[in-house]
Amino acid sequence: MKPRIAGYVLVGLVVLVLGVRFLLGRAFATGGAPAGAVEKIVVSKDGTRIAYEQTGSGPPIVLVSGAMTDRDGTRPLARLLAPSFTVINYDRRGRGRSGNTLPYAPEREVEDIEALAGPGPVVLFGSSSGAVLAFDAAARLGARVIRVVVFEPPFIVDGSFPPIAESLAEEVATQAASGDGDGAAALFFGKGMGIPAPGIWFMRCMLPAWGDMTRIAGTAAYDLRILHGTQAGKPLPAGRWTGVTAPVVVAVGGKSEPFFHSGGQAAAKVFREARFVSLDGLDHSAVLMAPEAIAALIRR
Repeated sequence: MKPRIAGYVLVGLVVLVLGVRFLLGRAFATGGAPAGAVEKIVVSKDGTRIAYEQTGSGPPIVLVSGAMTDRDGTRPLARLLAPSFTVINYDRRGRGRSGNTLPYAPEREVEDIEALAGPGPVVLFGSSSGAVLAFDAAARLGARVIRVVVFEPPFIVDGSFPPIAESLAEEVATQAASGDGDGAAALFFGKGMGIPAPGIWFMRCMLPAWGDMTRIAGTAAYDLRILHGTQAGKPLPAGRWTGVTAPVVVAVGGKSEPFFHSGGQAAAKVFREARFVSLDGLDHSAVLMAPEAIAALIRR
C-alpha cells in the first residue's frame, strides 16, 4: 500500500473510532444530576461517609446500583421517579464521592443502606448485583421496608449459564490492588460476565466510560462477594432472606439471557409474597437505556 493511501486509511479509521465513541457517549449519557437534586452525606455505622443525591417528594426509595457503576448510572431513573418518590440515589462505597473504609465486608454495604433508609418506611430498588444487596438490606431492615423491586439479579441456578468460580472475587481484588484497574475490569467482564476477548477490546476502545470503570474496578470484587453462593448453578441458599417481610417484585427483560429468567423465577419463589415480571423488549441495560419502563413498574 502506498504511503499516501495508507495515511488516508489510518485517518479514516481514526475518524471511524472517534465517531463511534461519540455516538456511544451520547447513547449512554445520563444527563447529569436531576434538576433540584441536593447533594448530601450520611455516615455509616463504621464511620464511612456515603454520598448521595436526594430529589423529589413522597415515599422514600433507595436506588442500589449494580457493579462497575456509581449513582450516575441510576440518574435517569431517579429523574423519572422524583415526581412520585423522595429518591435517594447514592454512590456505593468505593465509588464516586463515597468513602471506602477497609477491610471490606458485604455487611458494611447493608449498613450503608440502613443509614440511607432512615427509620422507614422505605422502598428499595436494586439492579443486577445491587438487587441482591437490596434483598440483604431488606432482610436486615425487616418491617421498615415496605416494598422491594429488583431488576435482573444475576442468579445462576441451573445449566443455562456457566457457574462463576468463587475465586474470581479474590482474583479481581488482587489485580486491582496491583494498580491494574484495566486488567481487573477485563477480568470481571470476561470471567464474570462471559464477554469474549473481542467484546472486551471493543469496550476498551469504544466506550467512553471504560476509564471510569477501571478506576472503580476493585469494587467488582465487592459485588462478587455479595453474590457468593448464588452463581454456582445450584438452588439459591436457603434462609438467607427469611427476614424479608415486604412484598417483592422481581423483573427481568424479555430479551435478556435465559439465566436471568430462571434465576428471577427462582428468586420470586424464595419470598413470602413475591411476583415475577418479564418486561417485553428490555435487556440487562434497561435501567440506563430504558428507564421509563423500570420507573413505570416501580410506580405500579
